[in-house]
Amino acid sequence: MFFKKVLRVLPGATLTFFIILLVDLQLRARHPQKSNKASLFRGLFVRRPAQELLISAGEREQKSLDSPLDLAEAPQTGSALRQVNQPYGRKEIQPRLLDAHLQLSDIFIAVKTTGRFHSTRLSLLLETWISRTKEHTFIFTDTADEDEALKGYNIIVTSCSPEHSHQGLSCKMSAEYDYFMASDKKWLCHVDDDNYVNPGALLSLLSAFPPDGDVYVGKPSLDHPIRAHELLEDNRTREVEFWFATGGAGFCLSRRLAEKMAPWASGSRFERTSAVIRLPDDCTVGFIVEKRLGVPLVQSAAFHSHLENLLQLTPRQIPLQVTLSYGLFENKMNSVELKGTFSKEEDPSRFKTVHCLLYPMTSWCP
Repeated sequence: MFFKKVLRVLPGATLTFFIILLVDLQLRARHPQKSNKASLFRGLFVRRPAQELLISAGEREQKSLDSPLDLAEAPQTGSALRQVNQPYGRKEIQPRLLDAHLQLSDIFIAVKTTGRFHSTRLSLLLETWISRTKEHTFIFTDTADEDEALKGYNIIVTSCSPEHSHQGLSCKMSAEYDYFMASDKKWLCHVDDDNYVNPGALLSLLSAFPPDGDVYVGKPSLDHPIRAHELLEDNRTREVEFWFATGGAGFCLSRRLAEKMAPWASGSRFERTSAVIRLPDDCTVGFIVEKRLGVPLVQSAAFHSHLENLLQLTPRQIPLQVTLSYGLFENKMNSVELKGTFSKEEDPSRFKTVHCLLYPMTSWCP
């Protein structure tokens, strides 16, 4: 009796087993095992273009010039600084050294300033970081100055307006672009006259990109893409949306990408493009790169403007940053917190203190 029941159940159980096996095989074909999928993903990710890499300042070993610190042991950047680095939801990875031959002399560092800041902001930069990058730094201003302190530096006096307007700012950015294109350098890096540039960190960052890549790297001032109205023919407009790296923190463009920008950036074209969206220079760069060329901004937390809370940077993180800034924010001096021989009254920007941390053998350092 028992064997008869088994014989009746066996065909149905066998059929069920084969159905389950068939479904399992189909699922395996559609969805590889996690281990295989993970290894495949890693292989594809490594081969993605350089603009897909998200550079984290705290995850990069800094080879700072003359720096006595073991920067490889510095901690990762804080979460508040890291959040702005991932608006696309991309995963940060530790960059590889893709351009081991890149040198500081390959970088065209452009500083935007104006006549009224020559004796204050610019003088501070000449005394600190520009003294280390004198041959590779080009200062774009609107006023000729016979000050002896400026002699020997690359001073480019433009015909641009000294006003802080989008026309005046775009005029200077246009000059920066044209001078860079006439040079033989591989990278154009723009900063304002309230930025401290760490040459070692800058070189480390740019070495993480392939030498022939389309790269636009910097830090946005917004946590979302900017919206603008592009002016079309017949006075029509259309809304456009794009990311841009704020000039207040600085940004860099690879030569290959800069060459592709020429139809909208060379000569008077940059100012005309700026007028089309009625936004200033840094926004115009983002518009050309993202909307005209389809190249996404690589967002890096290693650039800093005075519009962010600089107190969030710890002393151990400071030597890893590409740029720092200072200025009044909400009626208070906003600068990095770093102890040193110089008091805050003597060094409100903390640039001298930072410089002596990086280059302690500087003659005027205590």
